[in-house]
Amino acid sequence: MWAESRGLVPAEILTKIHGRRSLDSLRELVPHLDVEAENMRLRELECAILEGVTEMPGAGDFLRSLPIDRFAYVTSGTQDVATARLQYVNFPIPPVAVYGDDVANGKPAPDPFALAAQSLGVDPADCIAFEDTRAGFESATAAGCSVVTFGQLRPEGALATLTTWTGSTFDGETLTLP
Repeated sequence: MWAESRGLVPAEILTKIHGRRSLDSLRELVPHLDVEAENMRLRELECAILEGVTEMPGAGDFLRSLPIDRFAYVTSGTQDVATARLQYVNFPIPPVAVYGDDVANGKPAPDPFALAAQSLGVDPADCIAFEDTRAGFESATAAGCSVVTFGQLRPEGALATLTTWTGSTFDGETLTLP
């Protein structure tokens, strides 16, 4: 909807924007427009149009099984968009979350994951990040986190790659993946 109205082809830009902050993407895609205004319009649309936002099988059960103070969301999405989507699929909202607008340098820079670890009071080396984008994988590894990927992302150095969350468990000490 937004992309077409600006003369862009969604399928062509998706690989360039997925996992990155919208403002950073807009600066590259439509520098001739008022990117701040475009970003606000895009955010409004993303908060209002939630059709198609779905849970990966098993992800909600896994997240609800985690101690709420032992994990954080680290997303390139802005707080308003991410929260709308997380609430739409009934995911828990932990006290620590790092949104794209919380850091000066978004993914693939290490800043988002470094801030999340600091906010949790842990060393990034003791964190496992779950990522589905190249930018997120690079951000997490640059911060010093281990990374589990899912979907089509299969970079060298990932701990594992998930195709489903079903069967993922954490008993307080041990993470078990399907």
